Amino acid sequence: MVSAFPDRASADATAPAVSLSDISITYPGRTARDTFAAVRGVTFDVGPDEIVGLVGETGSGKSALLRTIAGFAGDGSPGSPLVTGGDATVLGQQLRRISRRQRTRLTYSIGYLPQDAGQTLNPQLTAGENVAEPIFSRDRRFDQNVAGKRVYTLIDAVALPTTVIEKFPHELSSGQRQRVAIARALVLGPRLLVADEPTSGVDVFGRGAILDLLGDLQRRGGFAALMVTHDLAVAARITQRIAVMHRGMLVGLGPVEQVLSNPTHPFVSGLAASRFLTGEIETIPGGEPPARRNGPEAPRVE
Repeated sequence: MVSAFPDRASADATAPAVSLSDISITYPGRTARDTFAAVRGVTFDVGPDEIVGLVGETGSGKSALLRTIAGFAGDGSPGSPLVTGGDATVLGQQLRRISRRQRTRLTYSIGYLPQDAGQTLNPQLTAGENVAEPIFSRDRRFDQNVAGKRVYTLIDAVALPTTVIEKFPHELSSGQRQRVAIARALVLGPRLLVADEPTSGVDVFGRGAILDLLGDLQRRGGFAALMVTHDLAVAARITQRIAVMHRGMLVGLGPVEQVLSNPTHPFVSGLAASRFLTGEIETIPGGEPPARRNGPEAPRVE
């Protein structure tokens, strides 16, 4: 029987999956004047079996950091960020001055779930073919029977009926498409999952199920995960710690309640204020949160 997750006995069980050391990231422009400093002097680790949530306002540097960790920094693609200070080590590989071959090898061990991942499925391929696509991108001569068994196992692991394998994306619900995208991100058995708003594009009734699924898969698979979210309720539900970004800097790090109960930066104080009257962490949508009587206005979070 094909396992949904590989044996990780050979992997270093103690080394951080991600280690950022005073990292600075820029988006280069045509001139020095156009260069944008997205991240400035950020330091934190992600443990080998830990889920860390990355939260912050629009333009805080979350996406630049996520794309860098996913292996897109300096890959030559349009709009790719560059590491210009400090360093990042991902799964034991330093990212500064990484070779093309090293980058390719590294990305095979990283599962990437982009924002609106369900919408990124190839509409010309069935769900099963979409899940298998990373396998054949890596090795076009890979045994199709083995790949088929792997796809079947992953579709089952994400709690979808196997009949979905033969369906096209437009025949699936938003929640089903997101589950297919998650299966695709995990099909190579990554040691690290990098997820950008994993519930985006999913109707409100299906979001909790997607989060519970990710938490269950992470516990069973033993992989580390870094997840961007604008929703503090999501962070509290699925992550062990959060890293709070503001204007390219890290302004909070730790378990959700600890960070919000002992804010060390005005932005984090605003997040804490957004819990409102019940004292519970609430969703902060892309727009302004509801007004709070006789209290500070909560910051805007992406």
